[in-house]
Parts: sequence; structure tokens; C-alpha cells
Amino acid sequence: MADATGKRRPRAAEDCGDRGQLPMPAVEGALAVLLVLGVAAGFALGVPQPGGTQQLDAYAEDAATILAQEPPRHRGGTRLVEVMRSADAFERERDALDRRVGRILPDNVMFRVETPHGRAGYRKPARVPTGTATVTTRHGDLTIRVWYA
Repeated sequence: MADATGKRRPRAAEDCGDRGQLPMPAVEGALAVLLVLGVAAGFALGVPQPGGTQQLDAYAEDAATILAQEPPRHRGGTRLVEVMRSADAFERERDALDRRVGRILPDNVMFRVETPHGRAGYRKPARVPTGTATVTTRHGDLTIRVWYA
């Protein structure tokens, strides 16, 4: 074929020169093998667990720390001391404590607060990984247990 100047243009096959071309079925086959190996590796290695109990322990520690440093609603050094002072104080503050811990923790985390005077929060299901934090006061230990909903 000639162009406008009269020179002959090389055809597409002549453009390739000495270069070899890989046949398309070979490329498709190689990609299919890589895909199958990738899926097999995914099943063999598995999926990592979502944080385990380390993250849950951190949530429980954070909630306990916030409660231990918050000012009380009525009287006492901190909100934690106020809740731990007596059974009457715990009963009076139980609902507020429940709401406050619920606001501290992420939405996908359930909790249970245990004191010598009673419990607040949710009943923990059996065989669920939990994170735990315990704070010791002069009125007893407060334990916060958290788990994923």
C-alpha cells in the first residue's frame, strides 16, 4: 500500500519484525491459573479475626478510665466512687451508669458492669470472647466486661 507521497507503507504483519506474539489463549490460561491460586491461598490462609480480645480489653480499659476520672452526678470524688459507695447509691445511679457506659463504647459493643452492690448492662452470652477491666476502690472492685454484639 502506498501513502500520499507514493512511498510504500509496511503492513501490520511487517511492523512486528522479529518480535513474537503470545497467543491470547496462553494469556487467558495464565490469568486463570493466577486466579485459581489466589482463591486457593485465600482459603488456605483464612481470614484474620476482628481484633480478638486485645481490642475488647482496650474498650473495657477506656470505659473504666473515663468512669474513674469523671466528676460525680451527686457527691463523691468521681463517678466511679459515687456508684461504688453503697447499694442505695448504686441503685440510684444504675440507669445513668448504663447510659453513660453505652455512650462511651462503640455501637457494636455490648457491656456488663459488675459491682459488689449490683450489675448494670446486658447479660453476657455464653462462649463469647470478652474484654475485661477491673478498677479497685476502697468500696470494692468494679469490673467492666465487653463483647461484640
